[in-house]
Amino acid sequence: MARGWESKSIESQIESAETSNQESSHHDNHDPERMRRRQALVLSRSRVLQQLEVSQNPRHREMLNQALADLEAQLTLLD
Repeated sequence: MARGWESKSIESQIESAETSNQESSHHDNHDPERMRRRQALVLSRSRVLQQLEVSQNPRHREMLNQALADLEAQLTLLD
């Protein structure tokens, strides 16, 4: 069961990355470094969301929520 769930999560991350690549290619055709930075932030955000789904520890969840807020702020600055 864990392997199936994990593979679905990875598949979801890949689809999300591809979608963000397509969206960002429309915005940032002239700055590949900015595109790479945005893609890294989107993937990090996906990982944090995945960890939030399974986290039980309130302190860990708080840390993840703070990380998510920071990632979203950085993504907003890039856009």
